[in-house]
Amino acid sequence: MSTVPTEFERTEIGEIQIAPEVIEVIAGLATVEVPGVAGMSGGFAGGFAELLGRKNLSKGVKVEVGQREAAVDVSVIIEYGNRLPEVAAAIQHNVKRSIENMTGLNVVEVNVQIHDVQFKNAEKVEEPEVLGAGRVK
Repeated sequence: MSTVPTEFERTEIGEIQIAPEVIEVIAGLATVEVPGVAGMSGGFAGGFAELLGRKNLSKGVKVEVGQREAAVDVSVIIEYGNRLPEVAAAIQHNVKRSIENMTGLNVVEVNVQIHDVQFKNAEKVEEPEVLGAGRVK
């Protein structure tokens, strides 16, 4: 995957370059906007950055960028109860639309890898606190 900024456009006063990291952030944000997405599935580096207190907005995203085209891979965790193909298709559509609208690049493919399904936490029923001598708070 490309990590070098590519020449995107020349104007009369200079050139415009969009770094692949910018496209990764756009794709990450577009992915988590989709209903049914519990989160992104990243590697060790993404988890390490979050431990340091930085939100890694490109976690679970890889891009390959040419002069006029981009290909995107996203790795996601889906909430239990959602139809996986429908959520994946919505991710593809939203990522493609967001990148094309914001950068002008043509997105030729958006590959979605579903790495996990997240179950909703069962709500805990609070048990009464026993104060002593059988009294309940």
